[in-house]
Amino acid sequence: MAMFGLAAGLGASFFWALGAMLAHRPARHLGAFEFTRVQLVTCSLLLAVATTATDGWRGLSSAFLWTFIVSCLVGVVASNLAMVTCLRRGGPRRTQLLLAMSAPISTALSVLFLGESLSPLRVAGAALAMTGIVVAILFGARAERDREPVVGSLASMIGFGLIAAASKAIGLVVLKPALAAGVDPMAATALRTGGAAMLLSIATVWPLAAFAPATSSNGRMVLAAILPGILGYVVATALQLYALGIHETAIVAVLGSAAPAMILPMIWLATGQPPSARAWSGAALVVIGTILIALG
Repeated sequence: MAMFGLAAGLGASFFWALGAMLAHRPARHLGAFEFTRVQLVTCSLLLAVATTATDGWRGLSSAFLWTFIVSCLVGVVASNLAMVTCLRRGGPRRTQLLLAMSAPISTALSVLFLGESLSPLRVAGAALAMTGIVVAILFGARAERDREPVVGSLASMIGFGLIAAASKAIGLVVLKPALAAGVDPMAATALRTGGAAMLLSIATVWPLAAFAPATSSNGRMVLAAILPGILGYVVATALQLYALGIHETAIVAVLGSAAPAMILPMIWLATGQPPSARAWSGAALVVIGTILIALG
């Protein structure tokens, strides 16, 4: 069971990395709000159908209502709006690096508020994995710096990335008690995604410039936004929540932050430019750290 949880955590990172690669172009075209709204509405419908088909609603309890509200507002709405803004300004590689900071934030929150503790071996593995993530992304794509220029202020791009990481960590930590009590991960994903989709859809009633698409929408861009949404909101999130029901929050956060290392071969395939040896060494550290976590 524990190995399935580790595999699920790493699988979440893989699908987030793939989704980030596919999302860059439609996110820049549609804008943060419209891009997020299209994804959330589509994915919430899919999740509701899947949860109903698997009878996943049975484990829900009103005792955890507040956790789903906080996770919806902070872990989905705030996190994804900030993440998409960061993605549009800094590209997928930088966005994944900044999102990796959710791991140490989640660790601190889980120790402070959930009373979790980690064995020395798992602490070492988590530290090694985080080091590998940073090394992989910092030295991952020299040529990509020219193809992936920062749009606007560098400070604002970093700020949005850190807001996304902190919001993601909060959304993860508050859901831990519900998942540990046996709430179905698919049902949890469906509830918080559906709530976020409803909020963003209602917000479109207000004619504010922030809620308008960056450019005129077209069917092709909308369809291009849906696939990375399914990979992230449906597949990756469900895998991460499944892992969260088995492992400590800090471990799941580290495994879910391996996307910067996993995105390296994707960038290589997409651009034809191989990452540096230091980038591959960072990816190797992630693998070694994951093994230590499993052994701990």
